[in-house]
Amino acid sequence: MTSLVTDTRVVFSRELRPVIRDPFSVIFSMVQPLFFLALFAPLLPGEESLQWFVPGIIVMSCLFGSSMTGSNLLFEMQTGSHERMLVTPLRRPALLIGRALKEIVPMIAQAALIVAVCIPFGFELHLPGALIGLGILAGFCIGLGALSYTLALAAKNKEWLFWTVQQTLLFPLLLLAGVLLPIDNGPGWLQALSRANPMTYVVNAERALFAGDIWGRHTAEGLIAAVLVAALGLFVGVRAMQRSD
Repeated sequence: MTSLVTDTRVVFSRELRPVIRDPFSVIFSMVQPLFFLALFAPLLPGEESLQWFVPGIIVMSCLFGSSMTGSNLLFEMQTGSHERMLVTPLRRPALLIGRALKEIVPMIAQAALIVAVCIPFGFELHLPGALIGLGILAGFCIGLGALSYTLALAAKNKEWLFWTVQQTLLFPLLLLAGVLLPIDNGPGWLQALSRANPMTYVVNAERALFAGDIWGRHTAEGLIAAVLVAALGLFVGVRAMQRSD
């Protein structure tokens, strides 16, 4: 009998291996965030536009990457690989937790590349705050990845259903979080929807932390939001994996 930790490590290693073998997939997934960075940042007023915009783009790359990972599980279900995994001695919660933990690695790589691209253009990096910000974002990635896998399990062989739900939720979450444009001057109903979006608090925390404000209110709110998303994603994901057949 193996432990849950051992099984999770096995699944994590299995899921990470294709990323290491094909690192260009991580770079390719950054194309859209970098386009947004190049096209939107020059439109923002003030010399500190990059300081405001870059942390949001890092969260956006996390959202794009983590929300699409369920498609990998869909492919495994279509080819029969997932069914073979279910009959192994691996504990079923590990099949979900290991996959969700894998999302941390591409997120860190993408964040590092985005920051490296932006530093020559005047972006100022506050390393302690940035590291704390990546820790908060790691929890958020785990939750998003787990929810994406849950959606894949619910969709089963209906790939169109997975992509319909994913694309329907993706841009409202992105826009309501104020990643591309500030929500502060928007109408009351828009601000209310923004406050109901957990991603809003993560984005605000990343902006504060990347600016060096470690002990502010936004950091605590972002940490709470990330923990709640991670807990929710793992809870529903583990239940869905245990019921998978």
